[in-house]
Amino acid sequence: MKNIFVMGLDPFNLGLLQTIGGDDEYRFHTLFETSEVVHPEGGEFPSLDALRERARERFAEIPGGPDAVIGYWDFPTSVCVPMFARDAGLPAPTLESVARCEHKYWSRLEQKKALGDMIPPFQAIDPFAENPADQVRIDYPFWLKPIKAHSSFLGFYIAGPEDLERHIPEIRENIGVVGRPFNEFMAHVEQPDEVAAVDGYHCIAEGIISSGVQATVEGYSWEGEVIVFGTVDSIRAGKQHSSFSRYQYPSKLPREVEARMIKAARTIIRHIDYQGATFNIEFFWDHQTDSIHLLEINSRISKSHSPLFLMVDGATNQKNVLDLALGRRPDFPHRQGDHALAGKFMMRLFKDDLEDGVVERVPTDEEIERIKEAYPDMRVQLLVDEGMHLSELQFQDSYSYEVAVVFLGADRQKELLDRFSDVEEHLQFDIHPIEKKAT
Repeated sequence: MKNIFVMGLDPFNLGLLQTIGGDDEYRFHTLFETSEVVHPEGGEFPSLDALRERARERFAEIPGGPDAVIGYWDFPTSVCVPMFARDAGLPAPTLESVARCEHKYWSRLEQKKALGDMIPPFQAIDPFAENPADQVRIDYPFWLKPIKAHSSFLGFYIAGPEDLERHIPEIRENIGVVGRPFNEFMAHVEQPDEVAAVDGYHCIAEGIISSGVQATVEGYSWEGEVIVFGTVDSIRAGKQHSSFSRYQYPSKLPREVEARMIKAARTIIRHIDYQGATFNIEFFWDHQTDSIHLLEINSRISKSHSPLFLMVDGATNQKNVLDLALGRRPDFPHRQGDHALAGKFMMRLFKDDLEDGVVERVPTDEEIERIKEAYPDMRVQLLVDEGMHLSELQFQDSYSYEVAVVFLGADRQKELLDRFSDVEEHLQFDIHPIEKKAT
């Protein structure tokens, strides 16, 4: 039986991992709790160097040690897994190739070399400069986000200098949550001087490309070959068109457009020499101009897509992660699931309508089980608990609160949307608004 160490292993994803292989094939071990490396208590991630030492100690506790180290979360999991795997002598991409994905400024520099016009104007911004607006060289409006972000945390639409001035204090106060541990990671990475000057306490400004259709290409690199195993549509909502409302698989993009995205993905993954691991790359297609822009590269699967692949293809995308971590070429099924299409639906409350609130009621286990009688393979994750303030939710985008997610499969588009409408109607949340205190 193989010992598989999973960073931030949680019950929901353990259930998905257990669909891979037989009962006696893998033993999954928790490598740090989610309260440490996903939703840290107190809002501060632990030192990466301390985690690294603790990982070595944890590996030594298990007879035979690790056969693989895997993860599916955003930072810090995305950078810790390759570090810890390499420490244990296990297959993993180089830290430099991971950094070329994770460090947004370095990634943009490499993307520009390989893909040219698919990349928007961009520049680094020091939010701690006396007057950050004096640094701006690209045109307004633009998106401003940390060099290493987490789930759209501290990402802001900047229409002009006034917006920049308004958001800089919040960025200064909170950028170190990810910036400090990210700098620990980058200290282990060989990097050009131009990149080293832009550390985790910097931001990147990027021209607006978020018009049209967004889609994510998921794939992996194996011995120089880049394989794409699926494309997932991302549907956004909200005034800024920045909050995800649904992921849907398979993509409804025209095949020619999807093929261009896949070609671009293969080009950039080869260019940055990212080998032996999974990735997902987000693109926008503007159907009016027929232009494609690359939004970002992530050195991991999207855990949000895992149940979708299971429902449509018959295996979770975590199977590819596991195969690669064990040093073997993945063998992923295609369209062998129970449904023709599947979606992840995000239940959100927008801050324009509700700046903050206290959660007074969430759906009960019994209520969720009654809904599952109609939709047996539905999965629901509640992201809030009774008594919580919405503002206590960690790593939210800047414009909404995500209170629950629902995974559903169907055979037709209308059927999928109707099923979610039915589920949403029966998932009752009671939230008492809190008015912002006058200052």
